[in-house]
Amino acid sequence: MPILPLTRRRIGSLPPALGMVLVSALAGATLACAPDAAPPEAGLRPVRVEVVSSVDAGRRRSFSGTCQPAVEPKLSFKVDGTIALRPVNMGDRVKRGALIAALDPSDFQLQVEEAAAALRRAEAESRNAQASFDRIRGLYENGNASRTDFDGARAAAESSRANVESVRMRLDLARQQLSYTRLEAPVAGAVAEVRAEVNENVRAGQEVVRLAAEEGYEVVVTVPESLIGQIRQGQDVRVTFDALPGRTFGGTVTEVGVTTSTTGTAFPVKARLVDEDPGVRHGMAAELEFRFELPGDGAHFRVPPHAVAEDRAGRFVFVVEPDESGRGVVRRREIEVGELTGAGLEVLSGLEEGERLVTAGISQLEDGDAVALPAEG
Repeated sequence: MPILPLTRRRIGSLPPALGMVLVSALAGATLACAPDAAPPEAGLRPVRVEVVSSVDAGRRRSFSGTCQPAVEPKLSFKVDGTIALRPVNMGDRVKRGALIAALDPSDFQLQVEEAAAALRRAEAESRNAQASFDRIRGLYENGNASRTDFDGARAAAESSRANVESVRMRLDLARQQLSYTRLEAPVAGAVAEVRAEVNENVRAGQEVVRLAAEEGYEVVVTVPESLIGQIRQGQDVRVTFDALPGRTFGGTVTEVGVTTSTTGTAFPVKARLVDEDPGVRHGMAAELEFRFELPGDGAHFRVPPHAVAEDRAGRFVFVVEPDESGRGVVRRREIEVGELTGAGLEVLSGLEEGERLVTAGISQLEDGDAVALPAEG
């Protein structure tokens, strides 16, 4: 008699008692043939973690400004006059002591000659007065001149000597005024700007030429009031120029403003370039990068912004305390945050070096939850 396979229909056609026995036997045989498998633990949620490591405890901020010579004399004459000579033009390089411009010296030369003639006349009068005094003093000593004559001759001699000194100083002044008709470069550099032309009348103190000295360049920026208190003279900065991409220059803060600039609540700061470079020019757009210390003590971290949650108690993260079986327990950790940067959100306190930070699914977690950690490697 052929053995037919037991289908649900055939089992249903058997007597009830026999059908139940067959079903139980088939179920037992099926379980006996299945491989051993541990059932999954209920509520064990897999999480993604990231090991945190401390970063430089400082924040870098950049401010835009312009480059200018560290020394930029505005040259002018000390006397009025007419420009007779100006041998330099914008862009010319000059050495120290080189002639920049000269006034017509005619009037000043005449004053020198007049003072020299006055000095010769005063010296002659002084010699005559001294000789007269010497003669009267001899007569007075022999009793042949009165005291009045003696005192008068002495006063005349002293007055003539004083007149000589006065005229001599006038001659020195005239010669000095004549020297002021020549405008010379106080330092080596390049002519940055020309403000007066030949045959133009200029007044004392009027800018004629602006000189860019060869004593390095500096960058001038404005820093907001919230950060100006952290900047000090001598502080190191990094300088970059839009016209020189990919290059970074060292700089040192030389001046920190104590009053706000005309742009509002910002203070001027100057930093001089440490190294000279022929590619750097006056007027280039530049950026100064400062390093500011972060508040708080200890290590600082940068974490993904989505790893940080917030509730009524404040901002917090979850860290995982792992065990050897690949599981772990999450712990809520209150944190203090700083600024959001391109590298992540700054964490000023609340984390420790090497801790495992949960970076995904934190909205589904509670303090003390058991989780499954991803396999390492």
